[in-house]
Amino acid sequence: MIVRPLGLVAYQPTYDAMVAFTAARTPDTPDELWVCEHPPVFTQGLAGREDHLLAPGDIPVVKTNRGGQVTYHGPGQVVVYPLIDLQRAGYFVKEYVYRIEEAVIRTLGHFGVTGHRVAGAPGIYVRLDDPFSHALLPQRPQKREEGSPPPQPDFAGLGKIAALGIKVSRHCTYHGVALNVTMDLQPFWRINPCGYAGLQTVDLSTIGVAVSWDEAAQVLSEKLGATLSP
Repeated sequence: MIVRPLGLVAYQPTYDAMVAFTAARTPDTPDELWVCEHPPVFTQGLAGREDHLLAPGDIPVVKTNRGGQVTYHGPGQVVVYPLIDLQRAGYFVKEYVYRIEEAVIRTLGHFGVTGHRVAGAPGIYVRLDDPFSHALLPQRPQKREEGSPPPQPDFAGLGKIAALGIKVSRHCTYHGVALNVTMDLQPFWRINPCGYAGLQTVDLSTIGVAVSWDEAAQVLSEKLGATLSP
């Protein structure tokens, strides 16, 4: 897998480049990881509702073809776009999402933080009262009885530290994952993050972890390279 550090790049041209790369790739095209950060921007998923944009103000809003609702990208956030041929890798979309989340959990673990999954809500979360606790969440995904309704996400006591939004075209992925490292978090209050009113967003610095963007980007890239391998 080729890792491409792009630095600070505008969102729209990067999005256009992902679309072009995916449209042009062949069964022999190597997979790539694009690692970057973006100037302030709100991005809407395909199902994105306008009422989740509370007060975008001077921050641009870009409509995209990824799944999910609205999220925010800005400086101090590590954004990684895996461009993976899932057919060649040998796993399906649900497994792909699990592997991305696992890479984030392992990245947080590298810095001593325990990341958690929440049933019914993609992304990774941390306990606000004790981000370093290993205790299992009652909100964690658990096996459901056949025919039972999907769980309603419960974010009590949690902050979201990583968001996930993907697109798959002809078995090939683009868009990806964003890990909050050291950001201005105020813009998250101008939206309903990922479509959830009142969902608190945190970054590593908020929970007491001092790490540079470069170090976080390197660790996340390494963990993604390992978990997404065939």
